[in-house]
Amino acid sequence: MKKFPLAAATLMMFAGSALAQSAAESSGVNSVAGIPPKTEDFVLEAASSDMFEIESSKLALERASDDQTKIFAQQMIDDHQKTSNELKQLVESGKVEAEIPAKMMDAHQEMLDDLKEAQGEEFTKAYHSAQEDVHEDAVDLFQRYGSEGDNAELKAWAAKTAPALEHHLQMAEQLNED
Repeated sequence: MKKFPLAAATLMMFAGSALAQSAAESSGVNSVAGIPPKTEDFVLEAASSDMFEIESSKLALERASDDQTKIFAQQMIDDHQKTSNELKQLVESGKVEAEIPAKMMDAHQEMLDDLKEAQGEEFTKAYHSAQEDVHEDAVDLFQRYGSEGDNAELKAWAAKTAPALEHHLQMAEQLNED
């Protein structure tokens, strides 16, 4: 009798992992294990990240306490609008079966809400930190999908886009050091 609960638990764990890959992706388990996200998860996270980048950078143009941050923010707006449009085109063309989300994921929205509460130097420091965090996640996401994603078109786009995100991360790290 003791074997049945263990066997049932093992079976449920394997069945659950197949059904809960989105949870594994959002919790970071897939990232730690180096598992590529499902196409739907990749599109959701990439689109949400772009939305956060654009909206937080618009705030930075208004609130940042230095010109270097404002220059960075404008580049983030320009670059992430471009990637948003490219991702949207892939989905709308039918080459990628997924939906572009209408709003950011909760984690991105919470970070944006926190930034909206900050002013002056406090805002600038929080913006720098958020940019580094979000770009670390984006680089990881794009590298994993770009190397092992299951949609050839999206995989090629992710691999092509990852170096720009790596450059953004380096820029964000440098801002965070200053």
